[in-house]
Amino acid sequence: MMTSAEIRQAFLNYFKKQGHAIVSSSSLIPGNDPTLLFTNAGMVQFKDAFLGLEKREYTRATTSQKCMRVSGKHNDLENVGPSPRHHTFFEMLGNFSFGDYFKREAIRYAYECLTQIYGLDPDQLYYTVHTDDDEAFGYWVDDMQVDPERVYRMGDKTNFWMMGDTGPCGPTSELHYDWGPEFCTCGQPDCSVALDNGCERWLEIWNLVFMQFNQAADGSRTPLPKPGVDTGMGLERIVSVVQNKRSNYETDLFTPIMDRVQELLGHSDAEREKYLVSYRVIADHGRAVTFMIGDGVMPGNEGRRYVLRLILRRAARHGRMAGFSNPFLAEIARVVFKEMGAHYAELKARQEFILNVIAQEEERFYQTYEFGLKLLTDLMDNLKGRDESVISGPDAFKLHATYGFPFELTRDIALEHGLLVDEAGFRHEMTGHEKISASDQFKAAGEEKLAFYANLLEKMKTDGQVGAAGVKHSPYDHMETESQLVSIIRDGQVVQSAREGELVELVLAATPFYVEAGGQIGDTGLIVHFDDPDSPPAWEFQVTDSQKPVTGLIVHVGQMTTGVARPGDEAQAIVDLERRWDIMRNHTATHLLHSELRRVLGEHVQQAGSLVAVDRLRFDFTHPGMLTQEELLTIESSVNDAILVNHPIRPEYHTYKEAVAAGAIALFGEKYGDAVRVVKIGDEDAPFSQELCGGTHVHYTGDIGFFHIVSEGSVAAGVRRIEAVTGRYAYQLVQNRMATLDATAAFLGCAPDEVDRKVLNLMGQLQNMEKAVEKLQRQLARQDFERLLSRVQEVSGINVLSAQVEATSVAMLREMSDWFRDRLGSGVIVLGAVLSGKPSLVAAVTPDLLNQGLHAGTLVKAVAQEVGGGGGGKPTLAQAGGRDASRLTEALSHVPGLVEQSLKR
Repeated sequence: MMTSAEIRQAFLNYFKKQGHAIVSSSSLIPGNDPTLLFTNAGMVQFKDAFLGLEKREYTRATTSQKCMRVSGKHNDLENVGPSPRHHTFFEMLGNFSFGDYFKREAIRYAYECLTQIYGLDPDQLYYTVHTDDDEAFGYWVDDMQVDPERVYRMGDKTNFWMMGDTGPCGPTSELHYDWGPEFCTCGQPDCSVALDNGCERWLEIWNLVFMQFNQAADGSRTPLPKPGVDTGMGLERIVSVVQNKRSNYETDLFTPIMDRVQELLGHSDAEREKYLVSYRVIADHGRAVTFMIGDGVMPGNEGRRYVLRLILRRAARHGRMAGFSNPFLAEIARVVFKEMGAHYAELKARQEFILNVIAQEEERFYQTYEFGLKLLTDLMDNLKGRDESVISGPDAFKLHATYGFPFELTRDIALEHGLLVDEAGFRHEMTGHEKISASDQFKAAGEEKLAFYANLLEKMKTDGQVGAAGVKHSPYDHMETESQLVSIIRDGQVVQSAREGELVELVLAATPFYVEAGGQIGDTGLIVHFDDPDSPPAWEFQVTDSQKPVTGLIVHVGQMTTGVARPGDEAQAIVDLERRWDIMRNHTATHLLHSELRRVLGEHVQQAGSLVAVDRLRFDFTHPGMLTQEELLTIESSVNDAILVNHPIRPEYHTYKEAVAAGAIALFGEKYGDAVRVVKIGDEDAPFSQELCGGTHVHYTGDIGFFHIVSEGSVAAGVRRIEAVTGRYAYQLVQNRMATLDATAAFLGCAPDEVDRKVLNLMGQLQNMEKAVEKLQRQLARQDFERLLSRVQEVSGINVLSAQVEATSVAMLREMSDWFRDRLGSGVIVLGAVLSGKPSLVAAVTPDLLNQGLHAGTLVKAVAQEVGGGGGGKPTLAQAGGRDASRLTEALSHVPGLVEQSLKR
């Protein structure tokens, strides 16, 4: 029997023999589609190729793609565990044609792969085609000699695919496996794939998408000049068929994990079966968590980060249900490394980091789980006691925000107890937070704008205004370029002129302006046109931003400052030189910083985000804890040493595989093509740093000047952030700090290098004075207390004292109440003071009076209401605050009456 690893490799090998390039899986974080939370299909990394926006070195490709489906219409989360086939993380095997082969070859490849490579019985295979697709039907029946009765014609619902409301679309053909009539669950006498009723007898294993048409906004469809093929076959499903397992969880993709769970718990086979749903959840979610963190997702409260936290905590909870009492998910990750690390090398490369993130997040959940669960249990008991069945939105949100219970976890637990959760109310409470589905943020207008730019680029190519690759972009070689203005865009429309004061976008045939990417901000500058070289510019355009809406098109955003610009004008594009140099210093310094972080802290450090701006650099990186001052000083010194050495910076071009094999660092979630740019710093044979990077850099590290770390802190669990300055801004910072130091030394009457000792000496003197003042205040308060004893009243035989006193803190008020109890032994005291302009109150009731209905918390709360505040506390001691200090004396005068009322209850 073939193993899952052999099944995956056999697929890739088969298609390689058919002339396909084996392309590595892209990250779970889509680099080219902001509408997706996660990569959810094999074609995602090829979307631009299918749209004609990107040209690859190959026209045929095959992949085994990492995928996640946990949001939007593909949300399988609730079914994971109870279902034998639903997953959050899965692998999609696929073969793709970009204007190369079409239906005939795709159908033949699929049939041969299943019957010859995997040895499936052709009599157990059934097929569907679109009702109007006579071509596909003919290829199945005539070429593959399939009985026509095994090929079903079906409608748009099952057999037509669309990328969106507009754009590429086409019919599909599905391949289904027949488990046999004994597995029928629908009970229909005519049970077949054509019924499309979810019968468990039939398993869809492969979907062939034929991108044949382009759909316009009015619904009309025209044939694509170069049709394509996009196929997808879930690895988990084909493995279940090849290994003859009715449940995906019985295949070797999951059994090693479930075996490890059983081993850790010491369960018998019967106990494993009892907790089967939890075993499945742990196995599925354990894989998902490992791969998500491996691709750079960190736990958090928004977007992908929230999904990771949700899945990890759902797995942790099911672990508790199955019998775990301590964190265990790191052990599950180790199994994933062992089973899948050979194919997905990034898992082993980031092993320690993945384990650290899992351990920290699981520990964080365990710290709040018990209390949160108790709160939820009490909440559910109260609802049942009131004969209600819905947990409110605010209550669900409180569990989420305060106790780390994701909404879906609360919903799972509620359903187990026969209750529902008000999801609409919860979402209302979450207003202002990112929703799980990021696609809501991207409306049709964005797609229309993208289509506008794509069509504009194609027209410019057709008219010969730009080359086949689009606008000539040379941000590395020049800061100034002679070019031609080819298009003017205003308010989403192409116009024939731009006048002084107008906000427009200009497109040039060639440009040196860097476009924002990889954390580096875009260039600004000028575009000018001269009628006469000896005269001022005929027109001038101030560039405030430069953007790349589609591959091959650069638009310069800004304002006309003088004259009238027209397409066809010769133009000179001039980058703001000083600003660009500031940015380049920061970008090269970022690479040096990254290298030193990995050297000092360890190879687990990975870039998790960056900003390369004019005045600073910001670098987010994976690390479990705060950096020590010694570590920061070591890193800063090492970066400055590298600057002083004056290493050369050399950009080189290699294939992605060559670059990574040579030790170049590729970043989390970044999309790379086959050819990549590597920025090397230092010696050719032993570089100080080498990273895949498309940004602009200085020529030598000495050009940076000086590097200084401004701050270091946390931005998320397991992610730290360093902000730093270089060059002119570092010099300005040092100059300002030195001026401040010199001024401070002058004020203190000491030398600059003695300031710290002088300040420490003054701080010591100040602390001694504060202690002396506090001692005097306590003595005065004690005298005040002796005077107050004469104001004690008796209420129904109980000593009661209420008074406004001169106190400097709530702690002193509490201490004065202790004095009262020590002197009188039994009684009630309420003291008030004005602290920082606002009334503060402390109430105390001696324990012997509690059985008479007196409660310090109730008493102080009632008094606090009189001064516009609130509070509470224990029966014997409580405190409160208010807003209106002018009413404090009057509020305290009500204390005897409040005591009397309490005694009468």
